[in-house]
Amino acid sequence: MAVSPAEDLAPEEGEEAEVIHAFRSSRPLEQLVPEALAGDVAAQEALFHRFVDGVERRLYRILGRDPELADVMQEVFLEVFRNLGHLREPAAMPGWVGQITVATARKKIRSRSRRRWLRFFPPEEVPEVEHVDEDDEVRAAMQATYRILDTMGADLRIAFALRHLDQLELTDVAESVGVSLATIKRRLRKAEELFAARARRDEALVDWLERGERWPS
Repeated sequence: MAVSPAEDLAPEEGEEAEVIHAFRSSRPLEQLVPEALAGDVAAQEALFHRFVDGVERRLYRILGRDPELADVMQEVFLEVFRNLGHLREPAAMPGWVGQITVATARKKIRSRSRRRWLRFFPPEEVPEVEHVDEDDEVRAAMQATYRILDTMGADLRIAFALRHLDQLELTDVAESVGVSLATIKRRLRKAEELFAARARRDEALVDWLERGERWPS
C-alpha cells in the first residue's frame, strides 16, 4: 500500500489546509477505511488526523514527558496502517487504535531499563505539549506520580495511567488493554495500593491524597 501518513505526512499550509483536514476527517469511517486500504493517500491522511490527537494524549498519559514520544506515535500509526486490513468493522476503529496505542506503549516500557525508561529532564530539554498547562504544584505532583509509576511493571502502570490520568471508565480501560473487566480491576487495585503507599512518603503528593478519599489506606 502507499506510504502511511505517519511515515511521510506533508500537510497543506494555512487555513485552507485546516478546512481540508477537517472535511476529510469528518467523513464516515465506513468510507475512509476501504479507501485507505485501496491506497488512497487522502483517506490515509484523513484517518491519521482523525486519531492523532487521541493517540498523542494517551501516550502522554502512559509515558509522561518522553523525548521519544513522537517516535512512539509513529510506531503506533505504522502498526495501524500495516494491519488495517485485519480490522473487521470500520466502526470499531477507535477502540482498535486505542488497543494498538496501549500495546505500543507497553512494548516501549518493557524495551528499556528502568533507569533509562522515564527521565525527568529540565524543562528546556523537554518538547512542550500544547494541551498541558501546569502550575508549579501540579507539575511537581505529576513528576512525582511518574516517578512512582516508573517503579511499577508495565501492566500495572498502564492500568493506573488509563484509569486515573486518562480518566477512562473501567470498561474502556479493559477494552484498551484487551483483558477482562475482572482482570483490569485486579491490576488497578494492586496499582492503586502501590501508588498510595509510595505517594504518602512523597511531599509533592501527600497533600493531594489527603484532599480526597480515592486511595486505599
